[in-house]
Amino acid sequence: MARKCAYLFPGQGSQYVGMGRNLYEESPVARDVFAQADDVLGIPLSQVCFEGPSEDLDDTVNTQPAILVASVAALRVMEERDGESADYVAGHSMGEFTALVASGALSFEEALPLVRERGRLMRRSGEQNPGGMAAVLGLERGPLEQVCSAARQETGSYVGVANDNCPGQIVISGAADALERATALAKARGAKRAIRLPVSIAAHSPLMAEAAASFKERLCATPLHEPQIPIVANATARPLIDPASIRDAMGLQLTSPVRWTESIEWMIAEGADRFVEVGPKKVLAGLLRRINRSVEKVSTDDLLA
Repeated sequence: MARKCAYLFPGQGSQYVGMGRNLYEESPVARDVFAQADDVLGIPLSQVCFEGPSEDLDDTVNTQPAILVASVAALRVMEERDGESADYVAGHSMGEFTALVASGALSFEEALPLVRERGRLMRRSGEQNPGGMAAVLGLERGPLEQVCSAARQETGSYVGVANDNCPGQIVISGAADALERATALAKARGAKRAIRLPVSIAAHSPLMAEAAASFKERLCATPLHEPQIPIVANATARPLIDPASIRDAMGLQLTSPVRWTESIEWMIAEGADRFVEVGPKKVLAGLLRRINRSVEKVSTDDLLA
């Protein structure tokens, strides 16, 4: 089987003040990407990326387009310098929108306001239906699903798996009381740690239903194109190959779990043995090591340094 390469795009949590500054200073193509983002959104997003403050960058309304622009800038520079092509693309949560841009299914200009609106809707949903998320380490998905089921029954509130990141690292999401009970039960079942994340939203859960409904309307009004590269979807862990399937999968994204482990395993089964993390930090490379140690893992933080 011929070697295949996959591009992976990070999501929320990979942001940091100063991201993209080196590329901006060194590369005209990166400068064009940041300038275009500032112009399209009508805000100094590049300044938020480069100078912060962190409170502004960490506001999900800014975080999501900021990660998009930093990742697309890295992608464009990599394409210009290296020319390596991808056989598959995948993005973790919000990073899936960067994957759509990389595949040609969604233009960068259309993606910018779309992900900013996604952040706004998620923030509003968190204000209306407060919840939270927690990372559970050292407990596999099956037992954790049982834990969440027990917590739902005991509290009458929702909690469930949100991100199946890699073996031994799964994020759960839900209402505060159910989340607290689930973390306690997970520790009792043998989890090494259960860590509350510093967020006040229950992403990738039914608590995002209102935001998802509004986002679907925006998505339906956004032009999509035939992807030039298959996009392995969070919601299905299978490739999206036409606009209709993309709309369906992206419509599910806010309320359904991120099936990251399955997505990576599917690409490996299809022959992918080189994975390039395109964007800030190396979070996805770390997860990849836990999923499969034998495949090649590189990051644009290294390739473009």
